[in-house]
Amino acid sequence: MKVDKLIQNLLLTSVVVSFVTSPAKGEEAQKDVRGTFSTQTLGKFRLNDTSKLTIKRLVTNQSQVFVPDPKQPQAFQSLIPNSFMSAESTQASREIPQLSEVKHFYNSAEVLVQTPASNSAPLKEVIPISSVKANPTDKGVEVILQTTQGEQLQVANRSSGNSFIADITDAQLRLPNGGSFVFRSQKPIVGITEITVTNIDTNTIRVTVIGEAELPKVELFDDDSGLIFGVIPAATQPPQQPEASPNTEREKPTSEAKPEKPAAQQDETIELVVTGAQDGYRVQETTTGTRTDTPLRDIPQSIQVVPQQVLRDQQATRLEDALRNVTGVTQSFSTPGVVSNFTIRGFEVSERTGNSFLRDGLSDPTAGQVVELPNIEQVEVLKGPASVLFGFGNPGGTVNLVTKQPLREPFYAIDATFGSYSFYRGAIDLSGPLNDSKTILYRLNAAYRNSGSFIDFLNSDYLSVSPVVSVAISEKTSLALEGEYVDTRASYSSGVPIQGTILTNPNGKVPRNANFAEPTDEITQTISRIGYRLEHKFNDDWSLRNAFRATFRDYSDKMTIPTALDSDNRTFNRFYREYDLEYEDYSLTTNIVGKFATGAIQHQLLFGFDLGRFSIRTPKYIDFVSAPIDIFNPIYGQPLGDIITTDYRELVETDSLGIYLQDQIALLDNLKLLLGVRFDAFEQRYEFFTNDTRSNQSDSAFSPRFGIVYQPIPQISLYASYTSSFTPARGTVFFSNFDRSFKPGRGTQYEVGVKADLNNQLSATLAFYDLTRTNVLADDPNNLGFSIQTGEQKSQGIELNIAGTILPGWNIFAGYAYNDARITQDTTFQAGNRLENTAENSFNLWTTYQIQQGNLQGLGFGLGLFFVGERAGDLANTFDLPSYLRTDAAIFYNRDKFRAALNFKNLFDVDYFESSLSSSRVSYGQPFTLQGTISWQF
Repeated sequence: MKVDKLIQNLLLTSVVVSFVTSPAKGEEAQKDVRGTFSTQTLGKFRLNDTSKLTIKRLVTNQSQVFVPDPKQPQAFQSLIPNSFMSAESTQASREIPQLSEVKHFYNSAEVLVQTPASNSAPLKEVIPISSVKANPTDKGVEVILQTTQGEQLQVANRSSGNSFIADITDAQLRLPNGGSFVFRSQKPIVGITEITVTNIDTNTIRVTVIGEAELPKVELFDDDSGLIFGVIPAATQPPQQPEASPNTEREKPTSEAKPEKPAAQQDETIELVVTGAQDGYRVQETTTGTRTDTPLRDIPQSIQVVPQQVLRDQQATRLEDALRNVTGVTQSFSTPGVVSNFTIRGFEVSERTGNSFLRDGLSDPTAGQVVELPNIEQVEVLKGPASVLFGFGNPGGTVNLVTKQPLREPFYAIDATFGSYSFYRGAIDLSGPLNDSKTILYRLNAAYRNSGSFIDFLNSDYLSVSPVVSVAISEKTSLALEGEYVDTRASYSSGVPIQGTILTNPNGKVPRNANFAEPTDEITQTISRIGYRLEHKFNDDWSLRNAFRATFRDYSDKMTIPTALDSDNRTFNRFYREYDLEYEDYSLTTNIVGKFATGAIQHQLLFGFDLGRFSIRTPKYIDFVSAPIDIFNPIYGQPLGDIITTDYRELVETDSLGIYLQDQIALLDNLKLLLGVRFDAFEQRYEFFTNDTRSNQSDSAFSPRFGIVYQPIPQISLYASYTSSFTPARGTVFFSNFDRSFKPGRGTQYEVGVKADLNNQLSATLAFYDLTRTNVLADDPNNLGFSIQTGEQKSQGIELNIAGTILPGWNIFAGYAYNDARITQDTTFQAGNRLENTAENSFNLWTTYQIQQGNLQGLGFGLGLFFVGERAGDLANTFDLPSYLRTDAAIFYNRDKFRAALNFKNLFDVDYFESSLSSSRVSYGQPFTLQGTISWQF
């Protein structure tokens, strides 16, 4: 069966599976009747006589509730964004007595006697829990739900087997920026399997504590910091005490009780395994490395995440601003306001290198085109091949753009930025529920920018609108519909020759504002995206995910491109072209994720398939001889010469199918394996419409992956891995040799490393890698926009990254990379030549400090250092781009929902070069630039 027929069948199957597995919207959840229940008022908490709660009986005194005196816990913070979870619920209504009518609870089990509530009880305001902290104690661990409205919370707890479960009504886990989060700690101490805190619906938080062999003891109390759960494993609980009389003094919390000699296992450090991105500099979990929610420390491959707070502190508006923070990433080509390409570990990442760009885990070859960040939550970079997960891709790495998702509570934000070179930008971020039950949520991000540049007559406009609507079809099924529209217009920057910039020129120096294109040159393009994401949970262990996205890009340019400098070192030869380009990309993925055990060995299985179609169509290409220009005395507006190419039209279309299987295996608590394999097949069709010539090729490959993680202590992960990649050539072949078929590119990587938690909020990764790439596809230096294929290249190196909080208010995001990337085999270039735009040494540091208290509370400062070493300017190694050190700085002020910031980029106005396309076209980096931003949330 041909791939296109197989694709059609699988597409139909996917649609059927998606609808069959989605329960009806009105499906009623089954009630959980396995445990006993209790409803309690704690410490300062007030009972509202209009609240509705189920009649519940207190659990046994293995899960008792105490009301001690307030106390001040120590901070151990873990903030995590929302992870889709479901839970069973019970529904009944009873009126709760006033506080004066409620007896205090001690060590004995009692029954709450309640009267029916009125059906007309008003809705209560949902109380936000801003963060969750965990502290070790002499008996176990405390979990603190931080809120300033703790006295209004109501708690209903029950037991189910070895699980203590507490539901907190009229509350939600919400970060300061409005995003939701989930807290999870796996095996924090001996005797406890897992502690989770999660939103189970629009107004209920569930706390679950699972004991290994018996029901744990949970002490529940509150203080000024919020609600506190003191968890004590069954093995460490003291002997049962007689029931206290009403006059008996209340038992004090763990930290205030008389110290007892702890068991041996209590000396162990608590291990926190958390989920998703955080509102900070340290992110501990991602889906990019495994397609499942997995802690970074359990993934045997280097991954860096640039979180929202770093983007905000740096006022990063474009993708290159974000990737400046990622070690081993350099810019390889850029047309300001139009397109940016990068290298990762020495190898280029662009729309022609397969699925090297992702958006929310789905391939998006246009993600490197005019990527500004108004709707991006964070940027994740997986280093090395990722074909086992995402199919065709560059072996250097994969960039995943994670978008902002709808919030359950109303959130409105507006940003206004102004800066040097007539930079003006406005953005809005709106989110909240669309119905009273909050089952339909929306988010709308929109931005408009109009800016000039330090380069002569280079201006650009940018407009984007990004809506998302999510629907909770049932407790176990959710659907998100998303779209995006981007429209840009920009003039063109030619770049400058190396004579008079990098190299000396007897005629003088070419200034960095020089532009040898024409003032009338223009580039316009629109990008449209539309898609959906469907998720259904069969139960707590198994779930189905299905997602689809269609992406369209229409590009058109009319521009004058320099070719070479004459021997007089001042006459710059040029040609003029009119070029139209159309992209269409369709991506569909469906997978099943499940957890199960084989004896004592735990598994998390991922099985799924990807379908894709990517086409590049050139409906128009003509070019003319353009008058040369004097780089020291440019005269613009000269008439065009003869036509060089009268008609060039082509189509390259690739259909792909990928089937993958992955197993994350926990052999022991501290020994984990990651096994994966993927089968990819593709058919690629080429049509040259000018003379009605056609050709095609097809191929298939298996991409294996193996990794192991060993944790000698909970804070240290030692890992090793082998990964591979497979990439069909998606380049545009120059018309003079169009009938030559490109071979698929392949890559293999060996990597070993260490991931360490330096403290509770600071982590580091050290990685050593050896990466080989064959059948390399590269830009044709003689024909802009076309490709040639070379032989084998190798990249070896070391990367060190550190991110997190050093002290309260003091954050850091830094890294160092050593990369030796060279040609090892080629028919055109000499073996041993360095790969272009790849620095052997690079270093990045971004650190901020915000004053935590006093009259200046909220005032902060930032400092950035970005060093990039010498880079080869071309594969022939005929010239080098010099090294540079760029210094950035920031001053900002946060107060409540207001933020004002000044960002200084290239503070010392260093003259440096960002990238090189050829000896005739190198790009200056931006000079000193000042940007000011004012933000409101309301």
